[in-house]
Amino acid sequence: MDDKTMTAVSAIKSLFENIIFLSTVTSLCIAQFLKLVFYLLTHKNKKKRDVIETIIWRTGGMPSSHSAVVCSLATSAGIREGVNSNFFIFCLVFAMVVLRDSVGVRRAAGMQAKALNNLGKQSAEKTGIIFRSVKEIQGHTPLEVFVGASLGILIAVFFHLAKLSWVNQSQSLSAIFAAIFRLV
Repeated sequence: MDDKTMTAVSAIKSLFENIIFLSTVTSLCIAQFLKLVFYLLTHKNKKKRDVIETIIWRTGGMPSSHSAVVCSLATSAGIREGVNSNFFIFCLVFAMVVLRDSVGVRRAAGMQAKALNNLGKQSAEKTGIIFRSVKEIQGHTPLEVFVGASLGILIAVFFHLAKLSWVNQSQSLSAIFAAIFRLV
């Protein structure tokens, strides 16, 4: 391999050895998996497309994956870099903005879009004018944000307490994820 390829491989390896990155990505994956489980338990008509969208893309629902990610990031940064570090302060403020946005702005915008769509449909029925609905983005309830945030914090603490860095422990990625999913 040439030097550029070796540098790229080294960079990717370093990324997957970074405990902050690992705990954050794991929080995202577990939150999305749990969101799918809740979706499957609460929806009777399960379309294949909806299931795939829930896993990959859909916003809203229990738990908040945004909350899990930013809380895992902030917790990992606080444990690894210290709560007095600039990196932790940045992550904490970033988490606060995301959490507030999830339960406030995005939720309000989704409710407003829903009301607008209802009004548009009623007007279309009365006037015969074609109405195209606007996208209803879904925010989160405070409980969904709380559960997501708690999940992210717990995963970050688990990673750091268990010292699941395969630089230090020489564990493989599959062994780490197997240990995590046994707990879930």
